[in-house]
Amino acid sequence: MNFVIITHVPHILEQNQYFAYAPYVREMNIWTKYVDKVIIVAPESKSKKTPIDIRYEHKKIEFVDVAGFNVLDLKSVFNTVFKTPGICWEIYLAMQKADHIHLRCPGNMGLLASLIQILFPNKIKTAKYAGNWDSKSKQPLSYKLQKWILSNTFLTRNMQVLVYGQWEESSKNIKPFFTATYYEVDRVPIVPKDLKHKIRFVFVGTLVSGKNPLYAIQMVEALHKNGFDVALALYGEGTERSKLEQYSNQNNLENIISLEGNQTQDTLKKAYEQSHFVILPSDSEGWPKAVAEGMFWGCVPVATKVSCVPFMLDYGNRGVLLEMDLDKDVNQLKAVLKNEIDYQIKSQKGSDWSRKYTLDVFEEEIKKLLTR
Repeated sequence: MNFVIITHVPHILEQNQYFAYAPYVREMNIWTKYVDKVIIVAPESKSKKTPIDIRYEHKKIEFVDVAGFNVLDLKSVFNTVFKTPGICWEIYLAMQKADHIHLRCPGNMGLLASLIQILFPNKIKTAKYAGNWDSKSKQPLSYKLQKWILSNTFLTRNMQVLVYGQWEESSKNIKPFFTATYYEVDRVPIVPKDLKHKIRFVFVGTLVSGKNPLYAIQMVEALHKNGFDVALALYGEGTERSKLEQYSNQNNLENIISLEGNQTQDTLKKAYEQSHFVILPSDSEGWPKAVAEGMFWGCVPVATKVSCVPFMLDYGNRGVLLEMDLDKDVNQLKAVLKNEIDYQIKSQKGSDWSRKYTLDVFEEEIKKLLTR
């Protein structure tokens, strides 16, 4: 089987091996276990790989380098106009070779691929929509267009679209799905945590305004001012880092706030194991892996009411749903911190739920999609 992946994720070539963002590659390594050849249509990055990049494991990979593009300003719009025909041609040629076409959405490449796949109604296709499928959420026009094309069964044929959560009025080709990080063998007993000593929060994600890492710091800062022995470690890099460092320094938070940068999966696992709460006050998510990973290790999740997060947190029974009002959210956290029994119940319910979604289960579902 020729398995064609079309994605906007930048790829790095080192020593004849392809590397990319670890959570994405880890998933694609499962898909590609069951195919003969992999064709990847994606931009190639000249950057050096980092601790959050891992390699594809498949032995037979054909990589088709296409230009990355965006429409963020007038100059980039003109560049995109010139680049698009060539990118579309490369996508079309790759799809011609495919036995199975796999789109990664949403994204600029996903938008082009969702249009071009219309020309191949008889080929088996899947699309992983890793964003928020909620039709009521505020999203860019390009995202809405991708969702409309993918869910239109006249234009999009012979495709299963994998989305996070269950949504009303979905077309018949929309399949509720999930993602996972750990295997069954990782389900070792959780180290007991109590609230009698230092209470540790962890944030895992890109340090950008949409993830609201500053809000996470401000919540922990407020708890500290209220007399709680708390600390917050932030894992990730991004454009907000200098702003966060400046805020921490100006408010003398160096003893309770630490910015750890990008780290390996093993380092993150240890951070989850040692933390009481995983916090993600994000504006938009699909299936937030950091939340599910933290829950797997007994962290009580503290997250916004976006996408399928309310379902993940069982509408507050497995965690704390943020209102994005600092006073209200700090009061919610104070209530949990003052009630050890409530904390332990949320922790246990969260880990029980998260540990159902292992990579073993995920792999079985992928095999079904590839052999249909």
